[in-house]
Amino acid sequence: MLDSIPSFARLVAELSKFPGVGTKTATRLAFFLLRQPDVEAAALASAIVDLKRNTRFCSVCFHITEQDPCTLCADPARDGSLLCVVEEPQAVLAVERSRSFRGRYHVLHGALSPLDGIGPNELKIAPLLERLKQGEIREVLVATNFTVEGDATALYLARLIHPLEIRVTRLAYGIPMGSELEYVDEATVHRAVEGRRDL
Repeated sequence: MLDSIPSFARLVAELSKFPGVGTKTATRLAFFLLRQPDVEAAALASAIVDLKRNTRFCSVCFHITEQDPCTLCADPARDGSLLCVVEEPQAVLAVERSRSFRGRYHVLHGALSPLDGIGPNELKIAPLLERLKQGEIREVLVATNFTVEGDATALYLARLIHPLEIRVTRLAYGIPMGSELEYVDEATVHRAVEGRRDL
């Protein structure tokens, strides 16, 4: 049926590429967009183009930004001796919402997963070690997700960092096993940061 309406079918196909969006949800979204005024559809299209054109990764921490370095790296009020290592940029937002961490960040862009072909070279681990060798950082808070991959990444990082004589801590286990940091509420993240432990 959709094949007879190529523009609609194309939109459904594109929307279906979003994480967690199947064909049914993509079809509902396409109908929603179809009912919107032209100006609303144009605003959405413009926002997507602006995102792709203006947003990049910070050359220091690899968080998303429109300026380089990002505002978190450039903020002189943040504690440069504390570094929070997360898997994805969304986790930076989760930790920031908790208002419990005033240090700096490093985004790995994934977690170790040999079965998926993701090893240390596919992550931002080499730039992390370069930052640590500069000597300013005294503590690394490993805030990877509480999944098998997140735990394996945390242990791998701890083994690399310990010889540098830098304290390595892990979020407290107030966060449920198997959960992704970006979906955890602010109070729970706050308690996890405050209760971090040596790794």
